[in-house]
Amino acid sequence: MRRLHADRSGATAIEYAMIVALIALAIFSSVSFVGEQNTASFERTAGAVEDAAGPG
Repeated sequence: MRRLHADRSGATAIEYAMIVALIALAIFSSVSFVGEQNTASFERTAGAVEDAAGPG
């Protein structure tokens, strides 16, 4: 019983899993934000090129 109480490897694994999950969430959020910004930038650029090309 004492050995079972002293074994904290399971708790350590859960802590590492939580850290990895938080890092993954941060990466996903950052990539999503950058993707949205790039889309907006490309749309502005495409609009400027269309305006510069003129009608027809």
